Amino acid sequence: MMMTPVVSGRIAGFGTVLVCALLCAASLSVGVSDLSVADGAETLDTLLISRLPRTLAAILVGAGLAIAGLVMQTLARNRFVDPGIGGTEQSAALGILLVTLLWPTASILEKMVVATLTAILGTAVFLLLVRRLPPAQPLLMPLFGLIYGGVIAAGVTFIAWQTDLLQYLDIWMNGDFSGILRGRYELLWLAAALVALSWWCADALTVASLGKEVSVGLGLDYERMVQAGLAVVALLSAMTVVVVGMIPFVGLIVPNLVSRLRGDNLRGSLPWVALGGAGLTLGCDVLGRLLRHPYEIPIGTILGAVGAALALWLLAGRHERG
Repeated sequence: MMMTPVVSGRIAGFGTVLVCALLCAASLSVGVSDLSVADGAETLDTLLISRLPRTLAAILVGAGLAIAGLVMQTLARNRFVDPGIGGTEQSAALGILLVTLLWPTASILEKMVVATLTAILGTAVFLLLVRRLPPAQPLLMPLFGLIYGGVIAAGVTFIAWQTDLLQYLDIWMNGDFSGILRGRYELLWLAAALVALSWWCADALTVASLGKEVSVGLGLDYERMVQAGLAVVALLSAMTVVVVGMIPFVGLIVPNLVSRLRGDNLRGSLPWVALGGAGLTLGCDVLGRLLRHPYEIPIGTILGAVGAALALWLLAGRHERG
């Protein structure tokens, strides 16, 4: 007896929730310190100061990046772009580098504001340029995005090399949760608010994905919707780069996987995109802690390998379907 798409989607959703719950438990229990031999007070301190903040940070970052990727794909009308491919994260890193050079005493919040502004500018330029690409060849957009992001990253690296900040720049260019402690991740709770805002605007984003002429004809203020989407993508990307560093592929992989299981209904799929992003990021973080225990492999390295494999699988599947 074949399962209907609704039943299949519910089973997949239940499995995703269960996997995320198991990953949360694993994240709280895996680390250098052995909680089984520690006393009660030491165990509680380890959980509250280190393990719980790290777990929450991974969940918030993963959910935020997945939603940022979904919004960016909706605005660009292309499934194969995300903040890492469209130059958003590289532009945020440029903003952090500039504020470090020009305003060394800036707080994390002030760095995030500058990084958000440069991320908005970089993403807006990307979306403006890709409008000239032929829509009949969708793979040209991610290829252009890789070149565009690579040019920005090269410029950032050159500035860092000239100012002797290469080692400092490496902190922002390769994501790592090892430095997350209580008091150093709370800015990421803004990602939860932005996820909720994206869900509230889901119908308008769906209309915007139909193009400017159709959107205006349906009564939507297209330009304002695009500006709101750009702000969401830039804020989520800037927060991640400032607090954790650049994390690849989450915004590319998760929306595509969810789309295969639950279709293109943005309002219906958005919560599952957030949950899938949280699960993927949390799983890769746990994997990075286990592979060379008690040492760690940064989340950016793990996701680079896992995400590249999944991206190739998605491209191969698309090619088979024609």
